[in-house]
Amino acid sequence: MNNQLLTRHRRIALLTDGASTPFLAKTAISLLRYRTADIAAVIDREHAGKTSAELFGAGNAPIVSTWSPDLGCDSIYIGIAPPGGKLPGAWRPQLEAAIRAGVDVVSGLHDFLSEDSEWCEIAKQSGSHIVDVRKNNWKETATGKPFREGCVRIHAVGHDCSIGKMVTTIEIDKGLQAAGKSTQFLATGQTGIMISGRGVPADCVVSDFVNGAVEHLVRENDEADFLLVEGQGSISHPAYSAVTLGLLHGCAPQGLVFCYEAGRNEVKGFDGCAIPPLEHQMRAIEQLARLRGSSKFIGISVNTRKLSPGEAKLEVERAEHRFGLPACDVYRDGPDKLVRASLELQAACVPSVLQETGA
Repeated sequence: MNNQLLTRHRRIALLTDGASTPFLAKTAISLLRYRTADIAAVIDREHAGKTSAELFGAGNAPIVSTWSPDLGCDSIYIGIAPPGGKLPGAWRPQLEAAIRAGVDVVSGLHDFLSEDSEWCEIAKQSGSHIVDVRKNNWKETATGKPFREGCVRIHAVGHDCSIGKMVTTIEIDKGLQAAGKSTQFLATGQTGIMISGRGVPADCVVSDFVNGAVEHLVRENDEADFLLVEGQGSISHPAYSAVTLGLLHGCAPQGLVFCYEAGRNEVKGFDGCAIPPLEHQMRAIEQLARLRGSSKFIGISVNTRKLSPGEAKLEVERAEHRFGLPACDVYRDGPDKLVRASLELQAACVPSVLQETGA
């Protein structure tokens, strides 16, 4: 579940050619935000000459028209997460050229590039590594055994896909570290794994083994004070609800953070499919989580990207009133409210912390 090669890459070219939109290039955008210093360039012919800050609002890498040895890159990362996870055919020539030059290729697609026999032979000769972060052979079911008592697990869930569950957990993780706590961000999707170099590609684990893979990931890291577990999909999603439930029961969180995007009322990519009322989803999630142990919502993470600053402030205030929980947009406001809620949860459920604080 660890891939040390990913964390060794220090000159990454992000390939988004022809797909540089927030909908498709969310992997690239997150890598630009959280591995800023490692991104040497973004490849997109249409936008060559711009910077990533101009194109994506993240990082400050140059946009170039194609890969070339002159970039001095040690790797190319596929920067898109398209529906179906297919590799665009037009990308094959420059990826093959990079492999011939000994450059690593890292992909989070459902198309496994490491199963291309011709590319594998070229890579063997050149010293290139082809890494499919979703590829796994996990074949063990969950045990259901309890985790270490002092380990607080916080899991981000939400009303749909691509709303900021990963960003929420990363930002809380950073905030807790700043507060002096030992933490681990546990990635459960391709982008999170590319950022952290470790995790479980939950949407590509055989369904019977999702709980077990997540449980194992937690157990590998439960010496930390806090584990911040990235969420996937939503419990009401017409396609991805199984992964959502497997994650929920695999990590058995004591704390839940609910994420939603203001103004999104239909399931992404499913025209006419309404998102159920948020309260209904939260009630279902909490009930399902409690089948594995004590669990409750501790906060709300609001994605206000489509709102003006004034509108965003009002939306966050409405969320706090509506749900009776601390709320914030971790992009605009920072994660401080959710960090405080996490510390309060630790004090409530870990006896040693209660003694230290005199509570």
